[in-house]
Amino acid sequence: MLFHSLEFAIFFAIVFVIYWFVVNKNLKLQNLFLLIASCVFYGWWDWKFLSLIFISIIVDYLVGLQMYKEEDRKRRKYWLWVSLGVNLGMLGFFKYYNFFVDSFVGAFGAVGVDLNIRTLSIILPVGISFYTFQTLSYTIDIYRKKLKPTEDFINFAAFVSFFPQLVAGPIERASKLLPQIEKPRTFDYEQAKDGLRQMLWGFFKKIAIADVCGQYVDYIFLNYETLGPGILFLGALLFLFQIYGDFSGYSDIAIGTAKIFGIRLMVNFAYPFFARDFVEFWQRWHISMIRWFIDYLGLALGGSGGKMWRRYMNFIIIFTISGLWHGATWSFVVFGFVHGLLMCWSYWRRRKWKIRYTRVMAQGKNLPSLSEFSFSSFTLCIGALTAVFFRAGSIGDAFSYMSKIFWDFGARTMPIGWDIPLLVLGLLAFEWGNRMKEHPLQFEKFGRTERLLTYFVLIYLCVIYFDTNYSSFIYFQF
Repeated sequence: MLFHSLEFAIFFAIVFVIYWFVVNKNLKLQNLFLLIASCVFYGWWDWKFLSLIFISIIVDYLVGLQMYKEEDRKRRKYWLWVSLGVNLGMLGFFKYYNFFVDSFVGAFGAVGVDLNIRTLSIILPVGISFYTFQTLSYTIDIYRKKLKPTEDFINFAAFVSFFPQLVAGPIERASKLLPQIEKPRTFDYEQAKDGLRQMLWGFFKKIAIADVCGQYVDYIFLNYETLGPGILFLGALLFLFQIYGDFSGYSDIAIGTAKIFGIRLMVNFAYPFFARDFVEFWQRWHISMIRWFIDYLGLALGGSGGKMWRRYMNFIIIFTISGLWHGATWSFVVFGFVHGLLMCWSYWRRRKWKIRYTRVMAQGKNLPSLSEFSFSSFTLCIGALTAVFFRAGSIGDAFSYMSKIFWDFGARTMPIGWDIPLLVLGLLAFEWGNRMKEHPLQFEKFGRTERLLTYFVLIYLCVIYFDTNYSSFIYFQF
């Protein structure tokens, strides 16, 4: 069920009324209804895949209880491996089986050995990468004795399957979300109003930014062999804005929806286009995912202590695996590896020149310094070039696309509509002016008339640019 669909509008209205006016007096009943609503939301795509979610829920609920009782470290580790084996086993089969089979067969084929191993017609369950990591954080935190397991199965199931963020995050931790599920919730008008504003901003980014950019991006990447370097670089830049509008738009809608139901989710994007290097970029882009990798995989690799070469190696390992998490192709692996190198370079630069950045660029000022603007623009441009590996159909297409940007100066150009630069610059200007806020529509300094005019313009843009050909969210495939 897509957020920007008639089905979701009807679903949202029904759930809102029952949640706040029918079952609101009984917490257990309210959470049971929330679980049922989440199952309906997810099952709208394919109800059969609900079984996978409930396997994860049942296994990790029982593992959490059993692990908490165990005092012996080896027994605790055994139960942790049960959780890891079940969850990563399902994720690995549905998402990576064909990738590893193709890679294995290709490696032996390169030396003349023909292996007759067939791939399978596997449908990737929507959101499996997200809810797998969410439920794994629960069992890992119990293993580390940072969390006490819940004894209420309904509460735990509602935490794992909470519908606003179920299929594309943010990836929440049990220590933050589960206590909100377990305690009574009352309707907060101001929080709900802010949630609606954040949802509107998310719809704008998805429909008027991501989907409009996507029309040009699809054409450019499909015909890149006939286009010139300027257009190809523009295609990479527009794709970066497309995926930002698409994914951060989803996050804003999810966070805003959760606010209306009395739940606070973590910020998943924090104005990443104003990052001054790649350390700051990944502190602002898909925050819940990168924090998960750092907190769980990073600690397993030895944490942030020790020698510097070890820290750089951990950056490369974490980001390479995070690239594979995004998709089962070698182009995603290269994307992650390159960002690991960029993280190393940014961290080295900070240490070498003793750079200490303020929390946000040009904090307390209207305009950035020349240095800040230069490094932010550089980060944006390099980020766009690396995004080619994210968007290209294969690693060969990605390298071919990149080579034409730098070496082919004789190919033709193409017309770009006037609305693209206006929409993108409008997005950047609005986010810049409100970069200290959780989202740009928290503009208390604006008067009532200005706010209503802004809402009207955003709704109008969503209506005129709505395109059913670009209805799905990009991250649903991950």
